Amino acid sequence: MTDPLNPGQTPPPPQQPYAAAPPPAYNAPAGAPVPGKTLGIVAFILSFFVQLVALILGIVALVQSRKAGHKNGFALAAIIISAVLIVLGIIIAIIVFATLGSVAGYLIEICNQYGPGEHVVDGVTYNCG
Repeated sequence: MTDPLNPGQTPPPPQQPYAAAPPPAYNAPAGAPVPGKTLGIVAFILSFFVQLVALILGIVALVQSRKAGHKNGFALAAIIISAVLIVLGIIIAIIVFATLGSVAGYLIEICNQYGPGEHVVDGVTYNCG
C-alpha cells in the first residue's frame, strides 16, 4: 500500500495511543479522607496557642500527606505560623529580661548607694530591705 500524499512511499505505521497515566501514590477510594488533613487542621488551630506542639504536629501532618501524594495547606500554615510566633516569643522574652535586668540593676545601685531603709529618689520611693 502506498501513501496517497507521497506516491511511491509506504505510509507510516499507525501511532500507538497515549500511555495511561501512572496510578496515584495513594490508592484511596473516592471521597476517602486525606491522610494528615485532620492533624493539619488541629496543628493550625494550636499554632496560635501552643506553638511547639503545633509545629511538631504540623510537620507530622505534612509528612503524612506528602507520602500519600496530597498537599496539606493547613499543616504548612501551622508550621509557618508556629515558627514565626516561636521566634517572636524568643525576641520578646529577651527584651523583657533585658529590661527587668536593667531595672533590677538600677534598684541594686540605689540600695547600695543609700543603704537599707526607704528612700525617695527623683520622686520615686525605693524600699531597700
